Amino acid sequence: MLIQRPEYLRFLQEWREKQVIKVVTGIRRCGKSTLFDLYRDFLKQDGVSDAQIIAINLEDVAFEDLHNYRVLYDYVKARMVPDKMNYIFLDEIQHVEKYEKAVDSLFVQKNADVYITGSNAYFMSGELATLLSGRFVELKMLPLSFAEYVSAFPKQTNLEGLYRNYVYNSSFPYTVQLNNRRNIHEYLDGLFNTVVLNDIVERKSIQDPGMLKSVIRFMFDNIGNLCSAKKIADAMTSAGRKISNHTVENYLEGLTDSLLMYRVGRYDVKGKEYLRLLDKYYLADVGLRYYLLGTRNVDQGHILENVVYLELLRRGCQVYVGKSGSGEVDFVTQDYAGNIEYYQVSWSVRDEQTLQRELAPLDSISDHNPKTLLTMDNDPPVSHNGIRQTYVLDWLLRQ
Repeated sequence: MLIQRPEYLRFLQEWREKQVIKVVTGIRRCGKSTLFDLYRDFLKQDGVSDAQIIAINLEDVAFEDLHNYRVLYDYVKARMVPDKMNYIFLDEIQHVEKYEKAVDSLFVQKNADVYITGSNAYFMSGELATLLSGRFVELKMLPLSFAEYVSAFPKQTNLEGLYRNYVYNSSFPYTVQLNNRRNIHEYLDGLFNTVVLNDIVERKSIQDPGMLKSVIRFMFDNIGNLCSAKKIADAMTSAGRKISNHTVENYLEGLTDSLLMYRVGRYDVKGKEYLRLLDKYYLADVGLRYYLLGTRNVDQGHILENVVYLELLRRGCQVYVGKSGSGEVDFVTQDYAGNIEYYQVSWSVRDEQTLQRELAPLDSISDHNPKTLLTMDNDPPVSHNGIRQTYVLDWLLRQ
């Protein structure tokens, strides 16, 4: 089943044949290869011949001989059609030693339109980013949005039931084809261990994978909570697993580099400054939280907060946790044009005390930027002194 990813596909279509390398990054199995399949179908429908498309998945053992940059370059160059545009897709390029040399050499060919993917944040760090400075655009891909997930079940109309499945069964695209929880669990187990062992343990040369997994369990259990390396180290030590602040920082870097988790810094709304102490962390897919920790002690409010955070990323926003006096705004966003918006997320505000508690931080902000309260209360839209209260599932389905 090919689930359409219209926003991502539109990005590739808009940058087609422009003199930049198209770089697609994202956690493993979030759909990068499938996006390339969809895009190649579009190219063929637009008159591009099969001979003009060169597609190589470097995780496929069939292309293992191409893991040397020179061999890869020669292989692609020999297959390019002269005097016509060639569309070159290099999937999981980080497996190629000194891949930046092959990418750059292909890019300078006048009849080459180059697309590459990678599964880690450090994929776009260091030499490649330096070498290609100003010559690439990056598409940061995530697993399925709620709207994309819903599109995979056209016969189901119960939005709240679909939301429960979305967060519990995972938003990774392949899971929509799995028909029971056991299969989904086994799939997520393979994905989780691949990310941990290949993208964190190996990359960071971690000597104690057991301790790393303990830290991961702690982080998965604390999504949406303010954290610091010291706070995590103290919690682990008090639980009988002594660990240094430095080691925790190294593990957190591995978690964010692998794109398994996202670190969100804080912004002082009144002081207009970024705060260095205490960040929040959110998961690339909350289904992994259920896979690892089960269904006990789940804070549904924080799960919903995680879903909203990822959606704000998909919509092209820079996202921060807001501090307004002694209060906290869940998210402060800024778009490419510099427009600022404020979001508060709560599972329910039908209790008057809860409603006032959620509104207070937004009320304390004196500027006139849009303010939105997102909840699971399926009530008619209402405005609280200019703060829009919106049913979050409707908001998630807006394109």
